[in-house]
Amino acid sequence: MTLKVVQTKKINTEDFKFKDIQNLTYPIPPLASANFYDNDGVLTLKIAATLYINSKDSEKPTVQTAKEEDNTFTIYFDYDWDNDSPDTYDVWYVETDYTSETVGNITEVISYLQNSSSKTDVDGGVGEDPKLSRGTKTSAAD
Repeated sequence: MTLKVVQTKKINTEDFKFKDIQNLTYPIPPLASANFYDNDGVLTLKIAATLYINSKDSEKPTVQTAKEEDNTFTIYFDYDWDNDSPDTYDVWYVETDYTSETVGNITEVISYLQNSSSKTDVDGGVGEDPKLSRGTKTSAAD
């Protein structure tokens, strides 16, 4: 099993502000996509995610944990956040490549935000309470 962070890049030059904050729940779930590709003969799962992080104390997010279980790949994007909804955000693009002997069996990817200071997980909307369950669940496609 190999997980490689291809790039982590802040993609906004000015603070980003959502227009409709009435329906916004913080932290913002990651927007993620997952696709398979052939990397010099090695089947690879590419996961690309956009993360919205408080611009006042924005630090580069990291990927500390990932796991493959049955047909599901779970990835955790770590950064330090507080529980207050910020006025402005930095937008980060994180791209990873994952390979394993069983990578071709993966049919879904669940991405979690993880508070690096408290290890609180905020997941892909798969929980019963949408206010506690935030993130992205997506299918892995060719």
